[in-house]
Amino acid sequence: MPDLIINSRLSLPEEEIQLSAIRAQGSGGQNVNKVSSAIHLRFDINNSSLPDFYKERLLETKDQRITKDGIIIIKAQQFRTQEKNREDALERLAELIRKAGVVQKTRYATKPSKSARTKRTDAKTHRGRIKSLRGNISTRGE
Repeated sequence: MPDLIINSRLSLPEEEIQLSAIRAQGSGGQNVNKVSSAIHLRFDINNSSLPDFYKERLLETKDQRITKDGIIIIKAQQFRTQEKNREDALERLAELIRKAGVVQKTRYATKPSKSARTKRTDAKTHRGRIKSLRGNISTRGE
């Protein structure tokens, strides 16, 4: 297995990713108890060659796949073949690391402009007048 490519500047060596085949859960016919087609992926964040920025962001992430010890555990059992499940697990690991690298833009509190506020109140007044015309003539406040 070659290095796992995260993006154009980042890749993980295969030695840092532990893959083990396990038996998949659920229905699978006659083969279910004989073939280990599911993949269990383990990746230790703290002992990896990831840049510190990625390590910090991953450890801060509130994801149930990351343990308190900083180990990512991914179980892939969606496909029937071990090879497809292996590719799926590696792609999910890469996606998790990619998401950790994305920095959200800082949000700044804004207020509606004065013209927007007047437009809003004028529209409310206009709507109220239209609705008041729907009632009985004797109940109108004119």
